[in-house]
Order: sequence, then C-alpha cells, then structure tokens
Amino acid sequence: MLAASIARRISFCFTAIVLFGLNVAVPETSSNASLQEFTKRLVAAAVERTHHTVRYVSAYVRIPYPGGDVPADTGVCTDEIIRSYRAVGVDLQKEVHEDMVQNFSAYPNKRRWPLAHPDSNIDHRRVPNLMVFFQRKGESLPITSRAEDYAPGDLVTWDLGGGVPHIGIVVDQKSGWSGRYKVVHNIGEGPKMEDALFNWKITGHYRYFGPH
Repeated sequence: MLAASIARRISFCFTAIVLFGLNVAVPETSSNASLQEFTKRLVAAAVERTHHTVRYVSAYVRIPYPGGDVPADTGVCTDEIIRSYRAVGVDLQKEVHEDMVQNFSAYPNKRRWPLAHPDSNIDHRRVPNLMVFFQRKGESLPITSRAEDYAPGDLVTWDLGGGVPHIGIVVDQKSGWSGRYKVVHNIGEGPKMEDALFNWKITGHYRYFGPH
C-alpha cells in the first residue's frame, strides 16, 4: 500500500513537472521578449546616430557588398535607417538586394529609375524600395493621425511635397510640449532627433525585426 502510494505521488509529480515545463516554454512569450529586446537595441542605435556629424550627400557611390556603406561622414535619410539596423546585426543592403534579385518586378525601379536589374550600390538607399521591402518582409501598419499609434522602433515614411520621399524611425524619447515620441531622421542637416512625426504627409508606417 505504501509503495503504491509513493509510486502514485512520484507519477503525479513527474506529470506536473512536465506540464509545468510545457507551460513556461511558451514560444509566443519568448518571441515577444526577443522582439522587445531587438526594438530596444534598435532605438538605442538610432538615438546614438544623432551624435554623428553627417553631410547630406545623395550622390551615387559604389560600395562593397555585403556590408557596404558610403563614407561615414556623408549620407541621406535612408542611411540613418541602414546604419541603425547594421548596429543591431541586420544588413539592409543584403536583405533588400536578395529580395530584389528574386522579386525585381515588385519594386518600383523600372518605373521610377528605368533600371533593368538590381543594383546593390543604391537600391537599399532609396525610400520607395525600403517601403516595398518593409511591406513584404515586415509589418505594414495603419497610417493615422493619432500619435499613440506610433511606437518606438516604428519606421515612418513621408512625402515632403512634390513626391519627394523621406524616412525616419520613431524613438523612445518624447517631446516636452506635445508628448509625442520623437523621430530620428536626416532631412539635410545630419541625423537629428525631433518632434517631426506629423510635419509632413505620412505615406508609410512599418515595423521590421530583421530576417527570420
């Protein structure tokens, strides 16, 4: 009787341990924590970019592949996104190029720049291409006029007027007077952190956590 009772208790304990182990190893919880950590590091990298002096130079430059970059003291709005992601281990030059090689017709190159094939020197540095890439490989989120719908780590694109595109990244520091999260972007004076979310017409709102 005693032996049978002990055996039942051991069996119950073993079953509870197995079930408990299954309950704590919830993939979604683990994934959410990982995405939160990624976002935290990405936002920190974007904020760090504001400590660099960068001249706004939009000239075509031949760069290595993968991991290529224009001179560190030059760049445009897209380069701030590229450099922020590189700081957390994601090479947008490589990711965009690989997707364009396989899906060139999904991108606006033929229509916008009459190109017949991908160009790893420049494709990832063009806002319209990044918009398509983030739609395809990340999350495309609603465009609203509510500041609370834009979270740190979100990527935002704008039309500056006349079809001129622009891109920036929402960071975790808020404006003292509006309460809105600021964005890090380069609109001509190097990387700045400003309360500029609604300064222009928003054309895109994305999240991208890197390749999976």
